Amino acid sequence: MSAQKKRTFKIEAFKHRVELDPKYAEKTWKVLEHAIHEIYNHNASGLSFEELYRNAYNMVLHKYGEKLYSGLVTTLTWHLTEIAKSIEDAKGGLFLEELNRKWGDHNKSLQMIRDILMYMDRTFVPSSRKTPVHELGLNLWRDIIIHSNKIQTRLLDTLLDLIHRERIGEVINRGLMRNVTKMLMDLGSFVYEEDFEKPFLEVSASFYSGESQQLIECCDCGEYLRKAERRLSEEMERVSHYLDASSEVKITNVVEGEMISNHMQRLVHMENSGVVNMLVEDKYEDLSRMYNLFRRVPDGLSTIRDVMTSHLRDTGKQLVSDPERLKDPVDFVQHLLDEKDKYDKIISKAFNNDKTFQNALNSSFEYFINLNNRSPEFISLYVDDKLRKGLKGVSEEDVEVILDKVMMLFRYLQEKDVFEKYYKQHLAKRLLSGKTVSDDAERSMIVKLKTECGYQFTSKLEGMFTDMKTSIDTMQGFYASPYCEIGDGPTLAVQVLTTGSWPTQPSAPCNLPAEILGICERFRTYYLGTHTGRRLTWQTNMGTADIRAIFGNGQKHELNVSTYQMCILMLFNSADRLTYKEIEQATEIPAPDLKRCLQSLACVKGKNVLRKDPMSKDIAEDDAFHFNDKFMSKFIKVKIGTVAAQKESEPEKQETRQRVEEDRKPQIEAAIVRIMKSRKVLDHNTIVTEVTSQLQSRFLPNPVVIKKRIESLIEREFLERDKTDRKLYRYLA
Repeated sequence: MSAQKKRTFKIEAFKHRVELDPKYAEKTWKVLEHAIHEIYNHNASGLSFEELYRNAYNMVLHKYGEKLYSGLVTTLTWHLTEIAKSIEDAKGGLFLEELNRKWGDHNKSLQMIRDILMYMDRTFVPSSRKTPVHELGLNLWRDIIIHSNKIQTRLLDTLLDLIHRERIGEVINRGLMRNVTKMLMDLGSFVYEEDFEKPFLEVSASFYSGESQQLIECCDCGEYLRKAERRLSEEMERVSHYLDASSEVKITNVVEGEMISNHMQRLVHMENSGVVNMLVEDKYEDLSRMYNLFRRVPDGLSTIRDVMTSHLRDTGKQLVSDPERLKDPVDFVQHLLDEKDKYDKIISKAFNNDKTFQNALNSSFEYFINLNNRSPEFISLYVDDKLRKGLKGVSEEDVEVILDKVMMLFRYLQEKDVFEKYYKQHLAKRLLSGKTVSDDAERSMIVKLKTECGYQFTSKLEGMFTDMKTSIDTMQGFYASPYCEIGDGPTLAVQVLTTGSWPTQPSAPCNLPAEILGICERFRTYYLGTHTGRRLTWQTNMGTADIRAIFGNGQKHELNVSTYQMCILMLFNSADRLTYKEIEQATEIPAPDLKRCLQSLACVKGKNVLRKDPMSKDIAEDDAFHFNDKFMSKFIKVKIGTVAAQKESEPEKQETRQRVEEDRKPQIEAAIVRIMKSRKVLDHNTIVTEVTSQLQSRFLPNPVVIKKRIESLIEREFLERDKTDRKLYRYLA
């Protein structure tokens, strides 16, 4: 197959040269110039845009682009100069309307001109680096009209005057304002900023400075904040209606600076209406408004927070040191809880649950609760009161709420070990007297303590519950055994308590009545026979008894009393009258306990099964006591409690404190050894810091005590001092 022949094409030039009319450019421009004049004079309807476009196209094609462009600049300049005169001549309020109308006309004209000169815009303008037609029209409008001496100042003054009038309550034409400010933005953001925004912000600052000064003198804090909030929302509304969105941040900063930042201190401390007044009177709305306004300015929230913290600490300090409040521990703790609830509600409703305010609240409570060294005891007494009788008929959910609130106060305590000491005592009394309102509530409280402080904290409390359960099984075994020969004698219910778990104190032995001693001995024999290596010690100060009594006219009652009270009453089976000294000698009950028991048996109205001579509220050593034949009660069962202060007496308090200090010593030593074992060599200050850090979840150790424990460990050769630097300690393996 043979290859095809290649065909070649040749384009030849015109045989006749095309000659252009020498006056072509001038004539064509005259046509275009006339069209531009007609467009500006609103006579564009008679023009043929297709023909005009072709004329402009041919001018550029035949290299007359420069003539076309310069002619356009000259024509636009002439028209805009005429427009400027028209705007300048507008009177009063018509000035802005005329400016807006002419701006609208100019934009429409510019659009038509750009359509006609589109070819020039796309080819000649980029290649010769000229300004595009539309942009050229805007620049000329800016330079000839907006920046003309007569219009520039007048425009700014008119705009600022209208804004001022609106601020003082007049109604203005917002649509016109929007068009004018948009025109300034269309001319370039720098035109809007330099020709309007900067002066606008300066005038606004001056206006709000004056207004805020007037308001602060005549308004209270709440009213001032309402007006500041309204002004802020007005300015934001103004921006949305007729200013550029970029102005919002700037104008709100001005209002915030002048109305809030400059007067913060005066507002928060304003007498009878500042932050303290709002907190005291629970003015959630005012506090919320203050929070939302102050959060907009630097250091605003910290200013409110500082005043709240200061007030809270002052009121808390008064609360924990008020002698009247300290008389009733339950009331004392209830006031603390009420105060906490109050501020929790304020932070939730007014401060948007702000974490920094919550932290300030927590640190304030921790500060003033620990000013009173009886707070651990009082909180334990509050729980004791609630778990004895205060939660009867309360739903499980409400019980949990109350216990959670108590745990919140517990977290603030620095001496958690002191609370543990008291809680153990109070729990023991509740369990032994059977007065706990709910085992579930008791266990729930222990679980909460365990979660907060770990197993070690609650192991003994849990041991107490175990002992109570084991004791029930022990008594069932005793009554089923041959040791139990009751007959008509007294019955016995024994709780066997593990020494380490219960807060038992070595108590002076009390002389039990002969009728009781027999069955006690039988129980001892049974128990020691079934358990090896154990020793039983009777805790007569912790027991109770039910005894039947026959009064005058054969009236029978069943008296529920403590073991001590039972010992006293049994003496009156063989005597009608006994002196204090005789009772003390026969029972050997410790004097403070004996006085309280006699007081409850002889001095409490409705429970006075004994009579006292002479009759008085207090027990003296020369008093005499008689069996009260005339005792009457509408109840068959009469419960006689022991008159005792809810709080510890001063000696008891010192004794508890001493026991706590003793218990702390091994904990401090253990912490020192743990730290030194891992670090080998440490200086004194670092040991103190580390020990405090390790133990602060239970208590804050005293640096002096830490130093003494270090000395003790050196004596026992756990540590030694460095031979060259006496402040350094070394661990001895």
